[in-house]
Amino acid sequence: MISAFTGFALIGGIVLVGWILRRWGRLPEHSEAVLGRVSYLALAPCLLFAGVAGADLGLLFSEPLLVSTAAALLCFALFAVTFRRLERPARVLGAMAGGYTNAGNIGIPVATYVLGDPTLVVPVIVLQTLILMPLTIILLEMSLTGRAEWRAVLTAPLRNPMTIAVLLGLVANLTGVTLPGVLADLVSTIGAAAVPVVLIAFGMSLSGRRVLDAGPDRRPALASVALKVTVMPALAFLLGVALGLTHDQVYAVTVLAALPAAQNVFLLAQRSGVALILVRDAVFASTIACVPVLLLISFLFTSVSIR
Repeated sequence: MISAFTGFALIGGIVLVGWILRRWGRLPEHSEAVLGRVSYLALAPCLLFAGVAGADLGLLFSEPLLVSTAAALLCFALFAVTFRRLERPARVLGAMAGGYTNAGNIGIPVATYVLGDPTLVVPVIVLQTLILMPLTIILLEMSLTGRAEWRAVLTAPLRNPMTIAVLLGLVANLTGVTLPGVLADLVSTIGAAAVPVVLIAFGMSLSGRRVLDAGPDRRPALASVALKVTVMPALAFLLGVALGLTHDQVYAVTVLAALPAAQNVFLLAQRSGVALILVRDAVFASTIACVPVLLLISFLFTSVSIR
């Protein structure tokens, strides 16, 4: 329990530094966006490549991935059924906000500091970038135009640096190829900066934000938040137990399922020009709401010894 809460305290401390910097540091406008972009393009890919290249692939692609997939799909379906009267594009994006996890910006730090292994989040990243994101793009484009640009859909995962890093790490792992010493040190050193930089950028983004104002988007946004940070981890826990996963595996899938909605959902909303307020509020509010949920999960698993 002490290690888990120490991990959360470390995450909270770094996030607080980012919040203080943004509020009183007189930083240039959009500083957090720059840091986030640097992490997205270079830092996180290096961390993921190094982790996957040296990981046990049997642990990466096993029953926990099935649990994560099923929990996400069930949350998508629950939102879509509950809000049948929403316009179809908004329903697609709201459902995505209820089950598409922030595996990169928040998942990597949580997996590193709380679960003790950043590669535990890799299956979720692979699932989302190679399967769930392309499927969402198809559904969104079909709901907007009645058709989908298949070339853009199929090549979308290859335009994601973290996906490319994971795939290259898989190739290195399977072939046994290792980087020269200096290059390996370069990759690991750059990757080591990913977690604190991401958390500082996240802390900056929390300053001066107002969400969930009265309006037609409040109810579906709250539903997305509830699905993401309460229903999804509960489903992951139940499915993990039903499939006979080990205590540590159930703990990992439950924690990862409780992560907030990914910012990629908001990027899709921006690109399509629909459900902007709904998705913005769901992403931000789930990021705040996941903190006590993650703390509770860690307390229950490490103190009460849920099995």
